[in-house]
Amino acid sequence: MKKYKLTIPGLLPGLNEYIDAERSYKGKYKAASMKRQAQNVIGYMIRTQLRGVRFTRPVVIRYLWVEPSRRRDKDNIAFAKKFIQDALVETGVLRNDGWSEIEGFSDDFALDPKNPRVEVTIEEYEGGKQNGSKRKN
Repeated sequence: MKKYKLTIPGLLPGLNEYIDAERSYKGKYKAASMKRQAQNVIGYMIRTQLRGVRFTRPVVIRYLWVEPSRRRDKDNIAFAKKFIQDALVETGVLRNDGWSEIEGFSDDFALDPKNPRVEVTIEEYEGGKQNGSKRKN
């Protein structure tokens, strides 16, 4: 069973920052730029830490969001999983981020004022079949 860990240092944009960017004067361009910048950082971390990793079976993703304080709400923080999953697809680690490729995910939260980060554990789903084969519901 394949299982890999990815660590992204620092904080990623939350939902509130993304909404503020969309509602700003430059609107969707500012939000798109924010997403692209976050995905560039995440993509770099993926390329350096998960070099050559490719999943062909469904995965389960576990997120550990390590924040410097309790200032941001958990749902606001976890919004950034969209950026992470899109970067995993963009770098070829996942074929896609749909129902057939991601069996599920979970979020956990912790505090570390000196070392905020996101720890992402990607694990092949035990009951998964090869992508492209029919899965029974």
